[in-house]
Amino acid sequence: MRGLIRAAVLLRQSQPRTWLAKAAPIEGPLTLSLLPWIAKHLTPFSSYKGYSTLQTHEPPVLIPPELLSTPSVLTPDRRIGEYEDLMATVTNFRGEDRGSMVLAGDVFDVPIRIDIIHRVVKWQLAKRRQGTHSTKTISEVSGTGRKPWRQKGTGRARHGTLRGPQFRHGAACHGPKPRSHAIKLQKKVRRLGLKVALSARTAEGKLLVFEDLELPSHKTKNIVNYVSEMTDAKKVLLVDGGPLDDKLKLATRNLHYVNVLPSIGLNVYSILQHDTLVMTRDAVNRIVERMHTPINR
Repeated sequence: MRGLIRAAVLLRQSQPRTWLAKAAPIEGPLTLSLLPWIAKHLTPFSSYKGYSTLQTHEPPVLIPPELLSTPSVLTPDRRIGEYEDLMATVTNFRGEDRGSMVLAGDVFDVPIRIDIIHRVVKWQLAKRRQGTHSTKTISEVSGTGRKPWRQKGTGRARHGTLRGPQFRHGAACHGPKPRSHAIKLQKKVRRLGLKVALSARTAEGKLLVFEDLELPSHKTKNIVNYVSEMTDAKKVLLVDGGPLDDKLKLATRNLHYVNVLPSIGLNVYSILQHDTLVMTRDAVNRIVERMHTPINR
């Protein structure tokens, strides 16, 4: 039977689009008696690179070319994450043109990595936990140290102290104690997380570069007017290069949707909490210098 199957395969390869019943006859009474069955149950095959494919007899369906349309797809001007240097327009609170600035591609145009962002945020939130929760063990609970009743004869359960966790005002079993919740994370991963967060805001068009953050006065209405003029700015983070100006701190102190940070305190979690990031020219230079500083092992 295996020889018969092998002969049928050879016939398919030699005559790809013909019925196997019309192939050259094979000697032998057993083979000749099986040819009508093979011709009835098999369909024509075509051989391609050692694999047989069934041939369909249905005519191909042709679609008129006038019915085919090419939809217009909006493609961005550049590909995100190619480490290309970007050109940003520098302005101020009053919307005046202050020139332009080059943003380093290895800081503001890195591939977006959600897993890196998740690791860095988890590290930040765990590190800032106080860990001052505490419960009392059986040796710390105040109470008598005598045996409440004798071991046998009362019909009650045997106990050696009333400070156990099963009694009222007793100890806490396996309760929390003061400890540090901080976890370890490599410095290069932390640095990459900040680059990814900055690149994400840049790709969204939510990164604004200002010449400075100087205000005419410490009045809150100045910041309110400036933020209202920004497009789609619901929560703004202002980042300055050096120490924060006193006028800026007083003007933003009473606004829950505007926060200020120095460049040394810029972090991933603060960037994610605000949909618009405003950085001064000095802050951008300091962040790039910080990202280019070799990591001390």
